[in-house]
Amino acid sequence: MKKIVLVLVMLCVGFSYAQDKVQPKLEKKGDVTVATYFHENGAVQQTGMFNAEGKLQGEWTSFDTEGNKVAKGNYEAGKKVGKWFFWEGDSLKEVDYIDSRIVTVNKWDNKTKVAVRNR
Repeated sequence: MKKIVLVLVMLCVGFSYAQDKVQPKLEKKGDVTVATYFHENGAVQQTGMFNAEGKLQGEWTSFDTEGNKVAKGNYEAGKKVGKWFFWEGDSLKEVDYIDSRIVTVNKWDNKTKVAVRNR
């Protein structure tokens, strides 16, 4: 009898914890599904889309728990493509992808000098 009560208590605690998690928002728009995932505090964690086959598609953006953008890039049929940007503190990293493979990486911070040509 004690084992049954213990199992029931564990199940109740597990279900109450699972209900507290913020569920993702999935919205079907034509051939794609627009997805929004949330941090435990309710702030947006990621936004993006899935294609009809369920693969990552188009622009995806990630945020930290305070709502600051931490990553932005594009997928084509589940593969990273093009320029991706990653923010970390005062630095920005630009990563070029082809077919989910890194081609180049550039990193800038507040000390980086940018040449400007005046006309």
